[in-house]
Amino acid sequence: MIQDFMNGGASVEETLELWAFGLRAAKERIVPLFTQKRVAASACAFLDVLIGNEPRKTGWMRA
Repeated sequence: MIQDFMNGGASVEETLELWAFGLRAAKERIVPLFTQKRVAASACAFLDVLIGNEPRKTGWMRA
């Protein structure tokens, strides 16, 4: 997969999967940074939304 990125031939799916993998790893690393468990849970919930498959909505779409 890394070779595909170097050649500029990475698909959107591969790029998104790599991004999601990075976010999952970040989620595991940020928990010890917070002194309160509820703050860590909130940060992890935010990352869960980014990792999730639900389509993104802009402000005008929510209204």
